[in-house]
Amino acid sequence: MKLYETWKKMAEMQQTPQQQVKYWNEYFAMETEIYKKILQNRDTKFQGKLEELAKEFDMDPVVFCGFMDGINTSLVNGYDVECLEETSDIVLDVDFEKLFYNMLEAKAKWLYTLPEWNDVLPLEKRQEITRAWRKSKQVINDQKIGRNDPCPCGSGLKYKKCCGKSA
Repeated sequence: MKLYETWKKMAEMQQTPQQQVKYWNEYFAMETEIYKKILQNRDTKFQGKLEELAKEFDMDPVVFCGFMDGINTSLVNGYDVECLEETSDIVLDVDFEKLFYNMLEAKAKWLYTLPEWNDVLPLEKRQEITRAWRKSKQVINDQKIGRNDPCPCGSGLKYKKCCGKSA
């Protein structure tokens, strides 16, 4: 069985809520330590066989494959994580701006607030990325509904007599 399939089965296995919380807390603690190491050594491209990198980051290769799934879109050159094997050559060439953005997207506050970011991206740049991320989440509706237009809810009434009545 491929590493990624095994990772997915581990992540989805039937557990009590307490076991699930414990499992994910342990994973997030390991993940945090990896990101700290990557941020502290931002000029280093961690590379080698997947099993070697997993060992370097003190992780099981299957769990490291799960980590690769998370960081993959933040790498300069991503991987097909479903095809990764213990002998796969890996280069963690991280695009740190993309990584910060993706951490915001994942709502991983424990990661994007790490103090190690201070030496990687200046505060102004992190704020700029945060603004761009927030702006990407805003819905802008260019079409205004007129009072006498049909109501968009599909009732057949005019907007002013339906959903616009309280507006």
